[in-house]
Amino acid sequence: MAKIVIVGAGIGGIPMSFEMKELARKEDEVVVIADTPTFHFVPSNPWVGVNWRKPEDIKVELVPVFKKKQITFIQQKVTRFHPETNQVELADGALVAYDYLVIATGPKLAFEEIPGLGPEGYTQSVCHVDHAGKAGEFWDGFVEEPGPIIIGAVQGASCFGPAYEYMFIVETDLRKRQIRDKVKMTYVTAEPYIGHLGLGGVGDTRGMLESELRNKHINWICNAKVDKIEAGMMYVTEVDDSGQVKKQHELPFKHSMMLPAFKGVDALMGIDKLVNPRGFVLVDEHQRNPTYKNIYSVGVCIAIPPQEQTPVPTGVPKTGYMIESMVTATAHNIRDELDGKAPSHKGTWNALCLADFGDSGIAFLAMPQIPPRNVQWAARGRWVHWLKIAYEKYFMRKVRKGLSEPFYERLPLKAMGIMRLKKSK
Repeated sequence: MAKIVIVGAGIGGIPMSFEMKELARKEDEVVVIADTPTFHFVPSNPWVGVNWRKPEDIKVELVPVFKKKQITFIQQKVTRFHPETNQVELADGALVAYDYLVIATGPKLAFEEIPGLGPEGYTQSVCHVDHAGKAGEFWDGFVEEPGPIIIGAVQGASCFGPAYEYMFIVETDLRKRQIRDKVKMTYVTAEPYIGHLGLGGVGDTRGMLESELRNKHINWICNAKVDKIEAGMMYVTEVDDSGQVKKQHELPFKHSMMLPAFKGVDALMGIDKLVNPRGFVLVDEHQRNPTYKNIYSVGVCIAIPPQEQTPVPTGVPKTGYMIESMVTATAHNIRDELDGKAPSHKGTWNALCLADFGDSGIAFLAMPQIPPRNVQWAARGRWVHWLKIAYEKYFMRKVRKGLSEPFYERLPLKAMGIMRLKKSK
């Protein structure tokens, strides 16, 4: 009998628990540890931020799901990992032993790295459902007395898609309310150019996104370092391609949502040979830590070096497609080890993203995620908006039913190809 412990119950942890339960032997125990009683569907957070969804719409209670799947659930915060003794420490002081550990904690949101950033400061966030819910409450008051808006991603950020999504969803909502003319909008980003996305661009994402910004009268500042944020004012240093100061900006705002940089959760920080200096888990091509061979990791919490040096630091995103491929590889590799075999499965590390703009959107595919690529493709249209809604409905059903089938194996590139053909006719 083996005890397989998964820490985290998000986009990575939940599929990991389902797939691991399916692949584990009857005598093995699968345990999930998380500090929340619910799963929430992170890709829907931008909709929550403008009240197109309520927080409860994208949450699933975990206890009944895990009970049905016969997965042990411990609702507590992990305060420290102890890889030398094969244990994790909980908030109440208890120690949980494991034979295999899968770290799927997601990131810590590093709001503290910039004065005034985040929900405890002067900007909103859509990184967590609770933050998005508060942003939705703020939005109700904002639309009664609108003013300038700043949206974007600060230096060190790695997940740029939600910033673009939220910006265009906000713009769509303002148009529907017929108050778009009352709001000046500015996109501020650490990216060296619009559509970089931490990936060096994918297909013509630069041209597509710049076109969307121009058509919707949204200004932008790239190579932007946010120095500090005060009530109603953002201080930004714009640099040139060599990193030299180009211009200092003082940008007034009445509403702002800026994505922060990510780092590892506190329970991981400083553990030698398990994590890098930012607290991200070190993994090999099989999702396994090179030093602690019985520890695997999936999702946003793994370490991936930036694919290129940019004038202002940017990170590499981990998309849903990529995370699900990590999960599948990890589940199969642990089963290999249970059967006395060496791990042999690898995640694809491709990027497939559906970026919703409220009434349209952009889809892009990068295979592999880091250039040079075998395939790269991007397209836009109203169909992306509807496909994103379909994805939400599918994934929420998958969690409620405890389904282990990865979404991208069921609705893969074939669907994207069909939509592309329709677009070209």
